[in-house]
Amino acid sequence: MNFQIVNGVSIPDIPWEDRPADCSDVVWRYQHNPVIPRNLLKDSNSIFNSAVVPYQGAYVGVFRIDDRRRVMNLFFGRSQDGLAWQIEPQPIEWVCDDAEIARFQYRYDPRLTWLEDRYYVTWCNGYYGPTIGIGYTHDFTTFYQMENAYLPFNRNGVLFPRKIHGKYAMFSRPSDNGHTPFGDIFYSESPDMVHWGHHRHVLGTGSWCYTKVGAGPIPIETTEGWLLIYHGALTSCNGFVYSMSAVLLDLDKPWKVIYRAAPYMLSPQMIYECVGDVPNVVFPCAALVDQDTQRMAIYYGAADTVTALAFARVDEMVQFVKDTAVKD
Repeated sequence: MNFQIVNGVSIPDIPWEDRPADCSDVVWRYQHNPVIPRNLLKDSNSIFNSAVVPYQGAYVGVFRIDDRRRVMNLFFGRSQDGLAWQIEPQPIEWVCDDAEIARFQYRYDPRLTWLEDRYYVTWCNGYYGPTIGIGYTHDFTTFYQMENAYLPFNRNGVLFPRKIHGKYAMFSRPSDNGHTPFGDIFYSESPDMVHWGHHRHVLGTGSWCYTKVGAGPIPIETTEGWLLIYHGALTSCNGFVYSMSAVLLDLDKPWKVIYRAAPYMLSPQMIYECVGDVPNVVFPCAALVDQDTQRMAIYYGAADTVTALAFARVDEMVQFVKDTAVKD
């Protein structure tokens, strides 16, 4: 396969473990999971569904932390190796020039995107129900909050790492005000990161995820298309079961699916994925990718309690999606 990552970056010290000799899966787990425990901070109940990027030869992240009051908020952290994290004890303070938008209700499930000249943060923001909050930082010292992208109800806002035909682009998952028992992925565009339109349907439910789906880490641009890792949920007799898989999307029209893997790539099977505040959850939110080696480190929330880490190779994942694609 004549395959390349497009507009990637070199991460020579990307967190990595080779695939175990007895494993043939396209995605495999870090043997020392969870990489971030639920009680890393004195008052944290859980740390999960968080975003990580390389920064100045090390790593930074925006973390979802639910405290012991069950208040959901976003915190900033640093790591030299992407494995051992130091998270600041107080939530991120956002600079916002509109008190109506700045009013805090809850913040959770962030994503981080380097785009043009800054790092954008998107998250599920409480504003009369869940919607997509947007903010940015140039230096991970000062964070600025912008207008919410959409009306309630919406979740899983994931920005593209570049403009599409001169417009900012984002995935989202329209939802309801509760534990949404439905949901497809949609694509939207904006000329200014404030006004969003050109909404297009991207992906619906499938066999192993017949209840709902949502975009995960920032899409990865390749010569084969946009590689999107997503989460999906089925409804079992004991509640939702969240797993992850991937699709390839058209580079020029990212709402067009080229290939969709039929099976999941990772499902809750380990104790830290099956037991926690919300059992049976694998929820990917970030993927580090080294352009030189095509190594990928995927950070995912496990059982809505801890943060875990898995590994893959981009070229192998793309081939997996093609080889196992859903047949019409």
